[in-house]
Parts: sequence; structure tokens; C-alpha cells
Amino acid sequence: MLGYIACMNLREQVELLLPNWERWYPSLFDAASDLGVIRAEVCDPDTLLLTSRHTQVRQQAEDAHREKWGGLETE
Repeated sequence: MLGYIACMNLREQVELLLPNWERWYPSLFDAASDLGVIRAEVCDPDTLLLTSRHTQVRQQAEDAHREKWGGLETE
């Protein structure tokens, strides 16, 4: 049954556990949180910074460009 639930979207998972959830909850997020479908996780604040994510994406793009077209790595 867990494999089946993993393939479902958030709304489907909540509706499976609590049909008519809209009667008790103002939002899908609130229902999913109370039912344990989604949980908060503690993470390193640096992983949340957009500059860090953009740097990683930019680096991946540069690496892909170098792999395809060659060239030296610049600093």
C-alpha cells in the first residue's frame, strides 16, 4: 500500500486518509500537515539561500558547456 500512496499527489493522499477534508480544514496544506502526510524538516539555512542554489545551477551549466564545447576552466 505504501507504494501506491507514493504515486499519488498530495490531494489524493489526503482524500484517501480523510474524505471531505475541506469541511474541517481551511487548506490542503493544513490537512496534510495534521494527517502526517507532510512534515517539517530541519535543514541547514545555507541550503535555502537562492544565491547558493543559483551558484550550483550556474556551475552545472558551465560544466555542461565545457563538456560539450571544450575549453579551459576560468576563475
